[in-house]
Amino acid sequence: QVHLVESGGGLVRAGGSLRLSCAAAENTFSNYAAGWFRQAPGKERTFLAAISWNGKSAYYGDSVKGRFTISRDVAKNTVTLQMNSLKPEDTAIYYCAADTVREAGGSSYNDYDYWGQGTQVTVSS
Repeated sequence: QVHLVESGGGLVRAGGSLRLSCAAAENTFSNYAAGWFRQAPGKERTFLAAISWNGKSAYYGDSVKGRFTISRDVAKNTVTLQMNSLKPEDTAIYYCAADTVREAGGSSYNDYDYWGQGTQVTVSS
């Protein structure tokens, strides 16, 4: 079992930046790939980014490529999502998750085994 806790959400103006963090209490989190997803009201949970268990590879969904950066600090057992050039359409609840199977992390909601409770990001125009 891995318990994930997201932080760093909030209200920001369009064009601004936020940095989300995902922390795990269990050291086993460092053995798993991690991903970030988001879900806006009335919409499906969508893939944003994934990073391998060792932090050496990462990839992104098309909607955030070039604006968001995923990273991890293995020593601190955390995964971070740096979000720049935010747009009102980025408004959603943001979730981090752990993939215990794929080294690089999957891009589907069903690929992930453990989820945080989410953190709200609101971007005003």
